[in-house]
Amino acid sequence: MNPDLRRERDAASFNPELLTHMLDNGISNTRRRREIENMILSDPEFHHENLNFLSRSQRYEVALKKSAYMVKKIKEFGIGDPEELMWFKSFVHRGHPEALDLHLGMFLPTLLHQATEEQQSRFFIPAWNLEIIGTYAQTEMGHGTHLRGLETTATYDPKTQEFILNSPTVTSIKWWPGGLGKTSNHAIVLAQLITRGQCYGLHAFIVPIREFGTHKPFPGITVGDIGPKFGYEEVDNGYLKMDNYRIPRENMLMKYAQVEPDGTYVKPVSDKLTYGTMVFVRTYLVGLAAMSLSKACTIAIRYSAVRHQSEIKAGEKEPQILDFQTQQYKLFPLLATAYAFKFVGSYVRETYLRVNGDISQGNLSELPELHALAAGLKAFTSWTTVAGIEACRMACGGHGYSHCSGLPNIYVNFSPACTFEGENTVMMLQTARFLIKSYEQVRAGTLVGGTMSYLNDLPSQRIQPQQVAARASVVDLSNPDSLMDAYRLRAARLVEVAAKNLQAEMSHRSSREVAWNLTSVDLVRASEAHCHYVVVKLFTEKLGEVQEKSIQVVLRNLCLLYSLYGITQKAGDFLQGGIMTDSQITQAHQRVKELLAVIRPEAVALVDAFDYRDMTLGSVLGRYDGNVYENMFEWAKNSPMNKTEVHESFHKYLKPLQSKL
Repeated sequence: MNPDLRRERDAASFNPELLTHMLDNGISNTRRRREIENMILSDPEFHHENLNFLSRSQRYEVALKKSAYMVKKIKEFGIGDPEELMWFKSFVHRGHPEALDLHLGMFLPTLLHQATEEQQSRFFIPAWNLEIIGTYAQTEMGHGTHLRGLETTATYDPKTQEFILNSPTVTSIKWWPGGLGKTSNHAIVLAQLITRGQCYGLHAFIVPIREFGTHKPFPGITVGDIGPKFGYEEVDNGYLKMDNYRIPRENMLMKYAQVEPDGTYVKPVSDKLTYGTMVFVRTYLVGLAAMSLSKACTIAIRYSAVRHQSEIKAGEKEPQILDFQTQQYKLFPLLATAYAFKFVGSYVRETYLRVNGDISQGNLSELPELHALAAGLKAFTSWTTVAGIEACRMACGGHGYSHCSGLPNIYVNFSPACTFEGENTVMMLQTARFLIKSYEQVRAGTLVGGTMSYLNDLPSQRIQPQQVAARASVVDLSNPDSLMDAYRLRAARLVEVAAKNLQAEMSHRSSREVAWNLTSVDLVRASEAHCHYVVVKLFTEKLGEVQEKSIQVVLRNLCLLYSLYGITQKAGDFLQGGIMTDSQITQAHQRVKELLAVIRPEAVALVDAFDYRDMTLGSVLGRYDGNVYENMFEWAKNSPMNKTEVHESFHKYLKPLQSKL
C-alpha cells in the first residue's frame, strides 16, 4: 500500500464500509454484489487482455464473447433479480459498452411491458435464451429526438394481414441502434402506423432482419455497421433500410394499441405508453451518470493523494497535490455531486418501478410527471457528469491523457448519454412543457402535486423590492433545509419568468409554437433550475434517513458543499430573484472554501465507499493500493508497439532516407 493512501485512510473520521452499505441500500445488497463480483473474478473466461491495445474488430469480438458467456453464467447461477443482473453485467464489462446492451436493456424490457401474453410466449423466452437477439431501432439518419418526424412507415394490408415496412427516403434509414450492425437478428422498429389510409403515429413492431443459422439479411432488408465513432468501439451501432418488407400483423406490439384483422385501429389509453422503454432507459442513465462521475472522482482523488508536485512553502518537500486548494476546488464539488446523483438515481429508479406498477393496474396519473422528471434529470445529470469527468481528467495532469488513467474511456463511453435517448436540450424542453402546464394549472386555481408542488406557493413568493433584504436574511448558509428552500424559490421564479415571457410572445404571435421557440432559452433555464432544486431536495432529505452519526456529519458537509457551490455558480439567479444578497453570495464563496478543508481528510475514504474494484475502474492512476508509477511503466511496456525493439516501418521508410545522407 502506498504510504500516502494509508495515511489518508487512517485519518478518516468514519468507516467507509458503513457508507458503502448505505449506497447499496443495505448490507445484504453489498454482500450479494460482492458475491457476484467474486464469481466473475474467479472465472478465467471473464479475463482478457487490455482492450486499449486491441483493434475495434477485436474489441467487438471480445465483448461479444464475454456477453454470450455472461448470459450462460447468469442462467447457471439463477440470477433473475434486475438489480443483480445489472451488477453482473456491469462488472463483466467493467463499464465498457457491449453488443448486447440494447438486447438486454431495451429489447427485452420492451417485450415485457408492451407485448401481449401471446407475443411474450413467442418472442420473450427465445430472446432470453439468445435464440432471438434484438435491438431497438428508433433513431433515423434524419431524425432522432423528434419522434413525430420519424419517416419509416408500416402500412397495413388487410388482404394478407401483414404490415409493409418501408424506408421511403435516405433520411428514414434507421441509424445508430447498438447491436444492429452485426449482432441482432431481430429489431423492435418504431414506425408510422398507416391503416385504412390514415396515419396513427409511431408504433412498435417486432421485425426479423436476419435468417436463423446463416445470419444473412432477409430480402428487402439492408443492414450493416455505421463505422468508427468517438467511442463505443465494442458496439456495432448499425443502419437498417427496409424496402416493402412484410411482417405478420401479430408482430405489432399490441398490449396497448391494436390493429384488428380488418384494419380497424384501437387506440391505447395513453400514447405515452408507447414510450415506456425510453422512460426506463432515461431513469437508468441517471444512475449511470452517478456511476461514471463517482468512478472519475475515485481515480482523480486517489491519484491526487499519491502525486507530489511543486511547493506550497519554498524549500519544503513537494506536497500531495490534494493539499492544494485549487485541486480541492476542482474535485470536491464533483465528489459531492457524485453522491447527490447516487441518491437521485435511486429515487428515480424506485419511482419508475412504483409508477410502472401503478400503470399495470390501470393507474396512469403519475406517468406524465415521471416522463417529465426522467427527461429533465437525464439531461441535467449527463451534462454535469460529462463536464465533471473531463475536469477529473485534467486534474490528473498529463497522465490523465493516457488511456492508462482510465478517464478517457469513462468519458467517451458516457458522453453519448447527452444525445442518445433524447438530446439533452430537447429533454429539458419536454420537462419545461410539464412545468408550464403545471404553472398554468396553478394560475387557474388547481393545485399540482409531486416535484412540481412548490409552484402552488407562487402567489405568496412574490415580494416587493423593499422586502428583498428581509427574505434574504432568512437564508441560513449552514442549514441544508434553508439552502433547499433557496433553490425552491429560484426554480419557482424562473418557471414564472419563462411562463410570462411565453405569454408575452404569444400575445405578439399567432402561433404558440413560434412563441415557444422564441422563449426556449428561458424554458431550458427554468427546467435546469427545477432539476437542480430536485437534486438538492433529494440530497437534503436523504440526510434525515442516516442513523450513524459519523456518516451523517460527512454527508451533511457534502450536501452543504453541493448546495453552496451551486449557488456560487448561479449567483445571478439568486441575486435577481431577491433570494440572497450580495453579501450572502460572498459568504457562500467563503463557506465553500471552508468546506474544502473540512472534507479534505475524508476525501479518500469517501471515494473508497463507492467500493469500485481495480478491475472495474480500469485505471493505473486510481489503483486502491496507490502504486501508480511502477504499474504505469508495466502498462506501457505491454503496448503492441513494444513487441519489437525496432518497428518495421524504420526499415521501410527511415533507413532508406538515412542511407542517402
